[in-house]
Amino acid sequence: RNGTLLAKMGGGEKSYAENANTRIACYHVTGDYTGNVGTGALSSFKRKLSGFSLITGIEEQDDVNLQLTIDADLNLKAYEALNGRKGAVMVYNYKTGEILICVSKPNVDPLKGYEDLEEGSLLCKAFYKTVPGSTQKISTLIAAVETMGIDKLSEKSFVCEGSYTNRTGEVINCHNLYGHGTQNITEAFQNSCNPFFAQLVEDSDWNLSDIEKIYRRLGFSVNGSASGSIDINGIISQTASTELTDKYEFNTQWSCIGQGMSIVSPCQMMMWQSAIANESGKSTMPYLIDHVTNVNGRTVESSSVSYSDQLFSSSTASEVKKIMLENGLNYTGSIPGYNLGIKSGTAQVKNGEEENSLLTGFVDDESFPIAFAVLIENRQSSDISTDSIVYEILSNLD
Repeated sequence: RNGTLLAKMGGGEKSYAENANTRIACYHVTGDYTGNVGTGALSSFKRKLSGFSLITGIEEQDDVNLQLTIDADLNLKAYEALNGRKGAVMVYNYKTGEILICVSKPNVDPLKGYEDLEEGSLLCKAFYKTVPGSTQKISTLIAAVETMGIDKLSEKSFVCEGSYTNRTGEVINCHNLYGHGTQNITEAFQNSCNPFFAQLVEDSDWNLSDIEKIYRRLGFSVNGSASGSIDINGIISQTASTELTDKYEFNTQWSCIGQGMSIVSPCQMMMWQSAIANESGKSTMPYLIDHVTNVNGRTVESSSVSYSDQLFSSSTASEVKKIMLENGLNYTGSIPGYNLGIKSGTAQVKNGEEENSLLTGFVDDESFPIAFAVLIENRQSSDISTDSIVYEILSNLD
């Protein structure tokens, strides 16, 4: 996007970005010539880069240019903002679908070889499913507004005393040991209150089939059902899945809260933000290729704006947007200067031995339509936060 050469092949030579840090930061976007990264451009777009002509049957490898939507400098900023932590950062323009940042760590320098690699080095985690933590409450909120209606939902209030014993006798704990007291949906979303959402799932005005229906529309595979796919110029990103069997049972409630069996990719989290921010109920489909020119310098392919099927109504999108923007006011200290719709999450993984930190949301600004998803794996200290990463990204994008 900014003119940085990420890879070049021709005349019997192959090269990568000259700057080592850029090369590493953009590794999962670029990929390598040996195909180790299945979602990298060099592997996924190999046929486009070869200059193969369906008319002449000749492959011309010189002067075929493929320009990505990625900004290499911003990718490096995101890489540095992770401050050595493992995770992923994905950012796109929710009006156009252009992917601006796609970083995954740990990374690889392809010029230094592939010995003794850390686990996950060859996977772009932005496209792979992970436990969403409380970011899942966005999906549950969408399902509640869409099927129950905002008026009925807003009338409901539940009490949080630090934990809640559900109707099958199982305990749902809140992160606040002292509880949040009586709350409505907007307050519970801001407080990320697990007991509230457990009681909401149990509520007599809401059927489990209602939740399942909207989750499926969002792209979840529910109880092993077929799911759709996210195709990014031929790169396939994993789609969400969960299990919902009994609204009064712990695992189902936990899945609606963001643990249990729910898993979602950062890419899909980010895409849902566009359906909310645009108040359309349709996701803007992401793309990575801006355009391709052939051996004669003629543009032979250009990407354009496209949308998903209707995920939820535009009225639901508007109401969810209001609640997310209200929550965004809590971030004016850590991410100042932006009108944000946002939701954080903490996900327990590896049998509770580790905790991941997540943040997803959007900037409510027609002139700065940015949506994002950030994942920090096994966050153990306060030296880095999802808030600080988002602020660094937005500051450099703006």
